[in-house]
Amino acid sequence: MPKVSPELLSILRCPVTGSPLEQDGEELVSTAAAASGEKLRYAIQDGIPLLLPPELLAAANAAASDQHDGPRDA
Repeated sequence: MPKVSPELLSILRCPVTGSPLEQDGEELVSTAAAASGEKLRYAIQDGIPLLLPPELLAAANAAASDQHDGPRDA
């Protein structure tokens, strides 16, 4: 499990709520709930926290998969 350093955790904030983050396994979790009432979770990939709001993360993943589909005819 990738461990985020305490120094980095001390400065990271949830991009949605602005609250500090805590590590929970292979994710960072906001300490304050979002408007939906849920605490937001952010993945850690290769030791790098992916601090994108959920709606932007879905768009980024879709764009990345489009790039790997190969060339398209115009």
